[in-house]
Amino acid sequence: MNPFARQTTSEALREQINRVLSAFKHPTLKCDLTVLKALHHSALLDGTLHIELVMPFAWQSGFAELQESASAELLRLTGATAIDWKLLHNIATMKRVKDQAGVNGVRNLIAVSSGKGGVGKSSTAVNLALALAAEGGRVGLLDADIYGPSIPTMLGTTHERPTSPNGQHMAPIMAHGLATNSIGYMVTEDNAMVWRGPMASKALLQLLTDTLWPELDYLILDMPPGTGDIQLTLAQNIPVTGALVVTTPQDIALADARKGIVMFAKVGVPVLGIVENMSMHICSHCGHLEAIFGSGGAEKLAEQYQCALLGQLPLHISLREDLDRGEPTVVSRPESEFTEIYRQLAGQVVAQLYWQGEVIPTEIAIKAV
Repeated sequence: MNPFARQTTSEALREQINRVLSAFKHPTLKCDLTVLKALHHSALLDGTLHIELVMPFAWQSGFAELQESASAELLRLTGATAIDWKLLHNIATMKRVKDQAGVNGVRNLIAVSSGKGGVGKSSTAVNLALALAAEGGRVGLLDADIYGPSIPTMLGTTHERPTSPNGQHMAPIMAHGLATNSIGYMVTEDNAMVWRGPMASKALLQLLTDTLWPELDYLILDMPPGTGDIQLTLAQNIPVTGALVVTTPQDIALADARKGIVMFAKVGVPVLGIVENMSMHICSHCGHLEAIFGSGGAEKLAEQYQCALLGQLPLHISLREDLDRGEPTVVSRPESEFTEIYRQLAGQVVAQLYWQGEVIPTEIAIKAV
């Protein structure tokens, strides 16, 4: 008989593992992993400790940090000679605005907005979506910026056109592992959309509901910039789970970001937090850091409206070059410091979505990462 087999379901073993898990601290955790009941399965077989965790939000980076932090202590406590770690995701579906029915196949819809154009909202949405996928989520991206649909350019899909398998719905365009759709797929590059607000809002709602989205844990919605009629209509009629407000440190951008936060509050959309883009310029020649748009503004804004500052993103020429050639930094430079920043942002966003919201019952298949 295998001397380790009888410990497969040992409560003592679980207690040892949970003791180590409870001591692990991470920015995405508001309680420890034992309170979260993350330990799904454990066994000690032939000297190998098998640990299987289940998390309710995308957590690949946190999981990597846990392995690095906890492995040595677990080996010491259990007497194992090796550890087989496994992470599963059972992504929670969070309550939507006004308890609206969700979009078919989509668990959580996150709006990325800005009070004005030119702050890097779309570039943030693209790299955020890709970072969420790298963190273990099944992710989609909807380009709702109807007057300036830039997502196809940033993803290198400008010549793609959606197909309709049934004559009534559109199949999404797959790009870098994301399920995407955009009004930009339906018009030529030199065409201008000269629609009034109601027509534009109707078109965007149709894009959302008529797309045959696959099973998605997170759908990122790249909102049009501003806080006018179209943004208000979309915020009221789309089953959003939460919203991000993208700004730069510049005073004029911060003034418009305030309007965005107030708009979401008026329509009952939870603001997950603020993302400060272009927080610091990094010289491509010498690496010198310069706060060319000022500093400290986003922190003050977050404090004023009692919301989280989820991340601060740098300004660097490579970020722009990657998007211009349709290969965003998160996929073209997966080991870069910029990708690490986007993945940290992604982890903060979905953790905030989980801890700030309310889980609603749903049948979700557990999937391995």
